Order: sequence, then C-alpha cells, then structure tokens
Amino acid sequence: MATHIAENAGAELEAAPQSVDVLIVGAGISGIGMAVHLRNKCPGKSFALLERRDDIGGTWNLFQYPGIRSDSDMHTLGFNFEPWTEQKAIADGPSIINYLHRIKAKHDLEKHIHFGHKVLSASWSSEDARWTVTAEKADGSTTVMQAGFIYMGAGYYDYDNPYDAQIEGLQSFKGDVLHPQFWPQDYDYAGKKVVIIGSGATAVTIVPVMAETAEHVTMLQRTPTWYAARPAKDWLANTLRKIMPESWAYKIIRKKNVWMQDLTFRTARDKPEKVIKKLEKPMKRELGDKYNKEDYTPPYGPWEQRLCLVPDSDMFKAIASGKADVKTGHIETVTETGVKLKSGEELEADIIVTATGLKLAVAGKVAFEVDGKPIHWPDHYYYKGCMFSDIPNMAIVFGYLNASWTLKADIVSEYVCRVINHMDATSTRIANPKLESELEQEELFDFSSGYIRRSINELPRNSTAMPWKLNQDYLFDKKVLLNEPVDDGVMRFYGPNSAGNVADAGEALEAAE
Repeated sequence: MATHIAENAGAELEAAPQSVDVLIVGAGISGIGMAVHLRNKCPGKSFALLERRDDIGGTWNLFQYPGIRSDSDMHTLGFNFEPWTEQKAIADGPSIINYLHRIKAKHDLEKHIHFGHKVLSASWSSEDARWTVTAEKADGSTTVMQAGFIYMGAGYYDYDNPYDAQIEGLQSFKGDVLHPQFWPQDYDYAGKKVVIIGSGATAVTIVPVMAETAEHVTMLQRTPTWYAARPAKDWLANTLRKIMPESWAYKIIRKKNVWMQDLTFRTARDKPEKVIKKLEKPMKRELGDKYNKEDYTPPYGPWEQRLCLVPDSDMFKAIASGKADVKTGHIETVTETGVKLKSGEELEADIIVTATGLKLAVAGKVAFEVDGKPIHWPDHYYYKGCMFSDIPNMAIVFGYLNASWTLKADIVSEYVCRVINHMDATSTRIANPKLESELEQEELFDFSSGYIRRSINELPRNSTAMPWKLNQDYLFDKKVLLNEPVDDGVMRFYGPNSAGNVADAGEALEAAE
C-alpha cells in the first residue's frame, strides 16, 4: 500500500483537464470499472477520474482496520472483464487494492486519474448541455471542469462522518476509543482487553484478528446477527483454473456464484427456517458448549439484513478457544474502565471499538443543481436503478445489498456506455429520464438494517414498477440494462438534429417540484 501511495504522491499536483466527455467521480471499484468499460466500448470519448484521496481503491483505501477483507466472494466482487486469480475467494484488503492497481496499469488509467480532488458541486446547464463541476484540491484551492456526462462512483456512505451511536458515558473512558473508519496506522493492541460494540460485518471481521494478540476480545451486541460461514478458498475455482484457461474458470464460477446468491436470497425470504438450519450448523459445530442460541438468533429472518460472512469460521473458532466471546445486552453507560450493561454486568476494557455502523450519503454529498435549481434527492425517482427522473446526463452506482457491489457497477457502466453511444448515433447531447406524471411509491429497500432505516427519508424515491425503480435483483437488472432498448419511450434524447428541445430538462425539473 505504501508503495502505491508513494507512486501517486505527485499526481495530485497534475492539473485536471478543463473539459471531458465523461467525468468519473471516485477511483474506487465503481470508478475504475467505468473507466475500463468506457475505454473498451466508447474508445473515442475523453474522460477523467477525480479522486479525493491519494490512491485508488475507495473503501479499500480508506478502511485499514485489522483483518479488512471482502464480505463477498471475489468471483462476483471482481469485474466481469478481469478474472480474480488468487487462491482465496474471500480476499483481504491489500489483495483487492493490488487487483485494482493491476487493472489500472493494464488499461493505462494512471494519466486519467487526478488525486487530491474532492468534488464539491456539479451544475447542469440545459442550454450548454454540459455539467460544470467544482472540486477542492489537496492544497485547499479549487478547480473547475466541464463534462458532457457525469458518472458517480463515490460509494454510498459518508467518508467523513461515521454513524454516531451516542453511547452514554463514552467521553469518560480512560482507555482508547477507536472507530473502524478511522483506524490508527500500526496501532498496537497486544495484551489489551478489547470491547467491540456492534455485531455487523466490520465487528465480525475484527474480532478474530484482534483475538490473536489481545488479552481478550468481547463483541458486545444489542441485537444478534445472522452469520454465514464458508471457506475462504473456493476449491472448485482453484481446481478449474488448473485444467482450463483462467478466464473460462472465472466465468463459470462467477455464473455459479451469482445463481447461488440468488437462490439463497429467495429461499431465505420464502423458506427462512430452511436457511436458518443451514446457518446454525457450522456455528453449533465450531462453538460446541459455547453456543448460546439467544446470542446467535436475531429477531428477524435471514436476508432481512445482509448476512455477515465468517470465512473459515474464524470468529467461531476464536470464541471456542476462549480468546473472544459474545455478550448480548444494552449499555447503561461507559465508565472509566469499561462498559456497564443494564443487566448490571461490567465489561473491563483497555480499548473500545465502536463498530456501530455507517452513515449513508447520496451521491458523495456533492451539491447538484439543474439549471440553477438545487437537487433535493427525495423529489426524484430512481430510473432503472442508476439514473434519476429529470436529471440529465448523470448516472450513479448503488450496489446490491443482497449480492456483490461490482455486479451492479459492471452493468451500470455498460448501460451508460450504451446510452452514450446511442446519443452519438442520433446526434443528440442530452439523455433525460423524463417523468410525465406522479407515480405510486414503495419503500426503497425491503431491508431492516439500521443504516438504511436512519437515512431512508434522505434517499431518492422508488416506484412499484420499472423503469422508476431500484431493484435488488441482479439477473433482472442485467436483462433490463444490457438487453432492453435504450430508447424506451421514457428516456428522452434531444439536442442538435433531434426533435426535442434543450429547455425540456429545466421544464421537467420545475414541473417535478
């Protein structure tokens, strides 16, 4: 990681181009993927990536907590154009960063990435059919760019401010309080008593790694979580790579895993008891007499929240060894020396880790406006899960909650390339998903996760039917985005040599308000 940062240290000083055909915000998985798809499918288009940090990777560059790893298999978290060839299908953070750097080098993306550029605002002009984007540079100065199309690959949560659970008495604690989003480099926790507050994917990752050298680790949960234990290595993938080209093996395993994810999700919703028995089996086997059903049985069904992956049952093994344990209860207060529960039990701690969740942020907290009118996201509907009603020439990636993020990023990138190529073929400069009338709404996510519930009123709208809908169904979305006509009668294409009027975008936004 340090090598990559050193290589890129001077890149933030390079001036971004004043105007490009496509501006990609973010150089994480979504942004890097879009850049490659754009080069392959729209080779004549100019593009730039603006990245606020000094290296690529996005989430994988930001998070540095112990054991950071994928919570999806890399045959679906990897891109459809670049096989994952490592032995471990559940990969650690540095391996994922190396994978992205390999892609960056292979596709000559370095010259297109401008580090130390935090996008602050984006303003659309229907008259000019252009976005004007303002970014803050690492030295505090600002730069202005223009682009025909914006692709938002900035993730879906707040990189600056994690969720604050308002834990009573936390300020009185005499030890160290750490949040996984801002983990100190080379932090030494050997021989320390650790209490990790939370039981989601982050806590489940940290527990077994810290337990290796800490005196003891306690995962304190208010509510249990469903865990899915699976091997870190995919024996079938590793076997197939020995007998056929890696690209063939990758496609086979990717298709198999997509199908299995879909089957598991649907079974969990239709026959939850069947899935619960499967999830409980490895827990009971590894934990033995330390298995307490109350600590491992959530008050909701599997896949009503995202399943937490436990590769090689590592967390269960740490608990079985006595190096870690799980406590279920509510915090009364944090004291100078630990955590006091409402049950009266006190948990001694030298370190408290607040793995209490993320805070969602729409479109990277960029201030968007269309023809001088600020965009208020709850006033707009999702269009095909990647664009928005009455917002021209802008697409976004919001990955799946029930599958790998990259599955969505890949098909959104390909769809945007289809849109851009259609605009070229029809000599049009504006692609606007125009909302003609009010729609019947439904809840955006059928998930009970806290980070979603907390932010639901700040998110765009969701209708009951396509195209005004964000789905959690990759196979369905793939068919819609890659096979159905781009010119579907809803998306309006206009500009030079077309029947539309450039004022349509502004009029549509005004009507929506």
